[in-house]
Amino acid sequence: MGSPEAQGPPEEQRLGPVVRRREQITPGTTDQRLLDTEGDSEWVHTDPWRVMRIQSEFVEGFGALAELPSAISVFGSARTRPDSPEYEAGVRLGRALVEAGFAVITGGGPGAMEAANKGARAAKGVSVGLGIELPFEQGLNPHVDIGVNFRYFFVRKTMFVKYAQGFVVLPGGLGTLDELFEALTLVQTRKVTRFPIVLFGSAYWGGLVDWLRDTVVAQGKASEHDLLLFHVTDDVEEAVTLVTKEVGR
Repeated sequence: MGSPEAQGPPEEQRLGPVVRRREQITPGTTDQRLLDTEGDSEWVHTDPWRVMRIQSEFVEGFGALAELPSAISVFGSARTRPDSPEYEAGVRLGRALVEAGFAVITGGGPGAMEAANKGARAAKGVSVGLGIELPFEQGLNPHVDIGVNFRYFFVRKTMFVKYAQGFVVLPGGLGTLDELFEALTLVQTRKVTRFPIVLFGSAYWGGLVDWLRDTVVAQGKASEHDLLLFHVTDDVEEAVTLVTKEVGR
């Protein structure tokens, strides 16, 4: 058997389902191009490749969370100190949600998120953390039993809503506000149904509620009915009762 070089160029080339002949024949094979380590790497930064990565994140998220029991997403600040009353409330909330039959989903980080995961784990429930790639590394807290890390915020936010029956929002910063108003908008526009939203901590959320009522609603930017899309409480048991009642448990 002679060497390929001695046989001259082929008259026909089959590349999967594609047939190329004469001047349309390309050098090399598909496998060769796949395995070749040389060449331009800019293709990994193109939009078509990003679409594939986004798709893979949805697939991984759906696969990891598809068999979760009924769950509640708990949000709150990563900066909540472990020795603070807010942290202790988060632990009690995570435990109470599990005792009510829910899995607990958080952003997987430290602070209030860690507290809710800690309570869920202590109650021997399902403790889920959905992390996000950030310039400053956070990592998943040690109380997460099922963890998924995401590159894209919008994929992660889809998971929070798709696999939870409601939100409990502890005091938090801009990320917490982002999740809160995303949920409020989804309920207001009826993109989701039967979705309770509970704000925990009346002293913290009171100013926001006043602004929504006295400025946003008063100036006609939202309706009075929109103020009924959420509840405010300082009591862990009431928070659990509110989400349990609204999801029909």
